[in-house]
Amino acid sequence: MSAEKSVSEAIQYRRSVRVYDAEKPLDTQRVKQCIEQAVLAPNSSNMQLWEFYHITSKEVIQKIAPFCFNQKAATTAQQLVIIVTRKDLWKKRVQANLKNLNILFPPKPTSEQSGREKMARNYYGKLMPFTYADFYGIFGWFKYLVALISGIFRPMYREVREQDMRVVVHKTAALAAQNFMISMAAIGYDTCPMEGSDTWRVKQAIKLPVGAEINMIISCGIRKPEGVYGERFRIPFEEVYTEV
Repeated sequence: MSAEKSVSEAIQYRRSVRVYDAEKPLDTQRVKQCIEQAVLAPNSSNMQLWEFYHITSKEVIQKIAPFCFNQKAATTAQQLVIIVTRKDLWKKRVQANLKNLNILFPPKPTSEQSGREKMARNYYGKLMPFTYADFYGIFGWFKYLVALISGIFRPMYREVREQDMRVVVHKTAALAAQNFMISMAAIGYDTCPMEGSDTWRVKQAIKLPVGAEINMIISCGIRKPEGVYGERFRIPFEEVYTEV
């Protein structure tokens, strides 16, 4: 294996690879290390509402490939990484953050807490439950109306409905996915995020709980030359860049 690439080199090297070399297997432990890099991605309020399913079984890959419409990125994959959102675990993640605060700030009476500690405890103890709690969307609309009215008088966070929080956790998971793919590129491993898939059937195949949603299915392997479809094309930078 050649020396690891810098971040800039890895970004340039990364391509969505459609065909992998069956004669070049991946080191499962190194792929796992890239997933460990993925969980270091920034995420909303450090709630970490994600899970990572590392598929190394050829039998399971063959089972999932038809649900990815048998595209070669799936049928030739050496491994798969499925990134899953878990908005339903918000209460558990709130408690994990509060437990971590007890390590950072040994518990003491409120009167003796610093401003930073009070803010952090209120954030996870009150604001996060207010933000994530809902009841069939009804509470979400109530929160939305509160934000709408309050927003007339001051800047206000407005993405408070259930569907808004779903977007939040998927954005968070996508940040982790990019971390993973760049980490893979840095060690000369290739990936392809496969948008074309029947995520409901994949969810059933890997027995995900009801509250879980698949954010991204990423195939992994070592590229064949024909697996990269031509030179990279991007819209001219000037068309997508604005300095204000």
